[in-house]
Amino acid sequence: MRYIDLETWPRREHFRLYQHLDQPHFNMCANVDLTAFYGATRARGIGFTTGVLYVIARAANDIPAFRYRMRGDDVIEHETVHPSTTVLSDEGLFGFCSLDYLADLRSFAAAAGQSMERAKRQPTLQDGLNRDDILFTTSIPWVSFTSFAHPTHLSPVDCIPRMAWGKRFADGERIMMPLSVQGHHALMDGYHMGQYYERAQVYFSEPGQLFATE
Repeated sequence: MRYIDLETWPRREHFRLYQHLDQPHFNMCANVDLTAFYGATRARGIGFTTGVLYVIARAANDIPAFRYRMRGDDVIEHETVHPSTTVLSDEGLFGFCSLDYLADLRSFAAAAGQSMERAKRQPTLQDGLNRDDILFTTSIPWVSFTSFAHPTHLSPVDCIPRMAWGKRFADGERIMMPLSVQGHHALMDGYHMGQYYERAQVYFSEPGQLFATE
């Protein structure tokens, strides 16, 4: 973790403009192409949900803006951020489950699967609430939505990026999926959102990169 020097930071004026807005979050939603990714992960025995979580976290870790966090009037940059996701219990209630991001997909998927299974058996709403090196993620696998908005604290406003993905659907021979990304405008702009979607799509389209160590 390192503190950003706000006096020399190129986006200091943007930060100050959006820092204290009542609602500084903005959101985008776009479809991503999962055709190659879906086949590659199934062939290797990687669960769909853990595979998507890995791509979501890996793309975020590639882009500094998704690792920035506000602490009072300061901005820090985490070296690594980790996905925190919702897990649905058999009773139909969700709980939070914080996962450790690991660069190796197989290692991540194995550890994440175990953690999510425990969270399913013992749901909690307290996991991950006292840290900011996370990404809030959730899935809505019943709906191929075209927009999505997450709840956020407004006093004080939190700055943790939020991702959500929806139901897969066919578009001709392609497998598509809606992916929503939400961030704090003091720390990122549409340009960074665009970078995020580009990185995520590269990993979905070229899954060989995810298994490069095999």
